Amino acid sequence: MQIVHTIADLRTALANRGKPAFVPTMGNLHDGHLSLVRIAKAHGDLVVTSIFVNRLQFLPHEDFDSYPRTWDADCAKLESAGCDILFAPREKDLYPEPQLFKVHADPALGDILEGEFRPGFFTGVCTVVMKLFSCVFATTGGGSAVFGKKDYQQVMVIRRMVQQFAMPIEIVAADTSRADDGLALSSRNGYLNTEERQHAMELARTLKQLAEGVRSGTASIADLEAAAMQALRDKGWQPDYLTVRQRGDLLSPADGSVQAATALVVLGAARLGNTRLIDNLEF
Repeated sequence: MQIVHTIADLRTALANRGKPAFVPTMGNLHDGHLSLVRIAKAHGDLVVTSIFVNRLQFLPHEDFDSYPRTWDADCAKLESAGCDILFAPREKDLYPEPQLFKVHADPALGDILEGEFRPGFFTGVCTVVMKLFSCVFATTGGGSAVFGKKDYQQVMVIRRMVQQFAMPIEIVAADTSRADDGLALSSRNGYLNTEERQHAMELARTLKQLAEGVRSGTASIADLEAAAMQALRDKGWQPDYLTVRQRGDLLSPADGSVQAATALVVLGAARLGNTRLIDNLEF
């Protein structure tokens, strides 16, 4: 595995090697990240992974400074997973001057759910992804990029961005990787203490129950969402949202329009102790 830090060195490493499949990460890698690398191998001539903790997508009170940096372990994991090039820019490499030009998501998609509770988050995500795409694909004529469905809304935002800018990049959405008990794998799971970890799968379980309630039609969607929120609160969680949305646009479905074939997704974000977890389930 070749490790490069500058954009110029990355483009030199990519020269005449075909179409890359790209996996952007912030490091602190787990099996979910590595599954994306393995999926990427089937979507390009070589696999490029980036590690960059993007300051622009953290709010002032969030964990940018304390976000785990596990460089040596990350390198070993990526090499064993078959990554060909690791692009690890320093902040001065990716942002050599203040990033005054930024990419804003469509408010209808980017200002709801995560965008409501983390204002500016998707601007930071879109800006860094656009810049990373430029680094990786500008000289290769395009390729593919692999993202995990755990960040469901993020995948939709990035896919729309690629479509609107007519970028020659295929966005591959990979299923969420989970622990044996159903907890979605996340770098922030490492913040959970032993007791919290034992209860962390309750988010996924509550989302599943919400989806089952919607399909059974036992109550209105709004009532089922409210009951799910209260169920988590009763177990000591602090939920931001648990909600049912249409997969195509993340709008709320009307109760009367929920048929057996309607493509829906239930999404949730909640804090357990000091750790904020997100998850979703298509149904």
